Amino acid sequence: MTQTTEAATAADDTQARRKRRIHRAWFVAAVTFVTIIGAAAFRSLPGLLIDPLHEEFGWSRGTISAAVSVNLALYGLTAPFAAALMDRFGIRKVVAVALTVIAIGSGLTYWMTAAWQLLLCWGLLVGLGSGSMALAFAATVTNRWFTERRGLVTGILTAASASGQLIFLPVLSWMVDEHDWRPAAVTVALAALAVVPFVWLLLRDHPADVGLKPYGAKEFVPKPPPTTGAARRAVKVLFDAARTGPFWLLAGTFAICGASTNGLIQTHFVPAAHDHHMPVQAAASLLAVIGVFDVIGTIASGWFTDRYEARRLLAVYYALRGISLLFLPMLLAPSVRPPMIFFIVFYGLDWVATVPPTVALCREHYGEDSAIVFGWVLASHQVGAALVAFLGGVARDVFGSYDVVWYASGALCAAAALMALVIRRRPAAAPAVA
Repeated sequence: MTQTTEAATAADDTQARRKRRIHRAWFVAAVTFVTIIGAAAFRSLPGLLIDPLHEEFGWSRGTISAAVSVNLALYGLTAPFAAALMDRFGIRKVVAVALTVIAIGSGLTYWMTAAWQLLLCWGLLVGLGSGSMALAFAATVTNRWFTERRGLVTGILTAASASGQLIFLPVLSWMVDEHDWRPAAVTVALAALAVVPFVWLLLRDHPADVGLKPYGAKEFVPKPPPTTGAARRAVKVLFDAARTGPFWLLAGTFAICGASTNGLIQTHFVPAAHDHHMPVQAAASLLAVIGVFDVIGTIASGWFTDRYEARRLLAVYYALRGISLLFLPMLLAPSVRPPMIFFIVFYGLDWVATVPPTVALCREHYGEDSAIVFGWVLASHQVGAALVAFLGGVARDVFGSYDVVWYASGALCAAAALMALVIRRRPAAAPAVA
């Protein structure tokens, strides 16, 4: 009896110590955060390349923007298949390969001499690799490792991309301005390779791999068996989701989100500011400041998403973004003035604040398939970004300025706010009848 009592006491002590420890899910989230930061270097470079490549090779801005457009489109279109591949081969393997592909694509641009090589290296290879590192990666980690605080964790992981922009943009802009665009491309390749060991050694695919329950779960969740036919599953989930109204509304709003962020500001803000005689480093520094407030805004959005209705949050975010874009043409000047700083802070807080409520709505409507559905929604985000990245360059070539693009994007954001309000809440399941 005494031995039994002592054993029970020892078991209770062991359980109490485990409760006091930080859950492994937070370490996995930290590794994911660092991984996305390292991969974010490639997100910082396209806007810095437009003017240098135009000056060195004589390529039109439309041609250069076409490569950026391919990159952005593949970033989105690859995401749902990458989410399915993670279910088949595991997160760690897919992410490690993706980072290696990014490094190869970025490194090869060092030797390019023709526009088709830019399309191949930066458009195709970096696009495919970055698509596997897209926000579907963050959604997969969150869904597997957390049952509580999902909105907050989604916000933190989404903010990682902005944190990477904050780290890399000033450095890369200095390299491009003081030396050449080639050292900047090599830096991106090395940053992607540097993260691979962290992923391989520290990232784990599922809580069951280390004998743990997901954070906040009441019961142990066994690791599901690998799913075969990743491409077939991704397409099947798309067809199933496409039969529902919320999917098209989420895809439409997120396409406008991509058009007004990655496609517009991230790609064309630096050359647009340079058109108004603002130094490249000053414009790049403003983008980096967007990254600072993006971190704050996205984490706050995750906190709000855990507490308030997601569709109403989306409507507010898109409406505010649209209003700010309408004022931007009046703010561009040779020097940085207080109204421009206000715009940067305001826009930064709203930059990807749309992600946590969008992920939450996908989870609400599509359950276990939500990561893949979000991958397809993200694909629409990047298609929107790709279209505006290309059309923005063409508009600059045709009209001699970006003004028409700012105004059109502001109007699109207003439409997105209305679309978000149309999304219906999923009815709660009826209680079982005894």
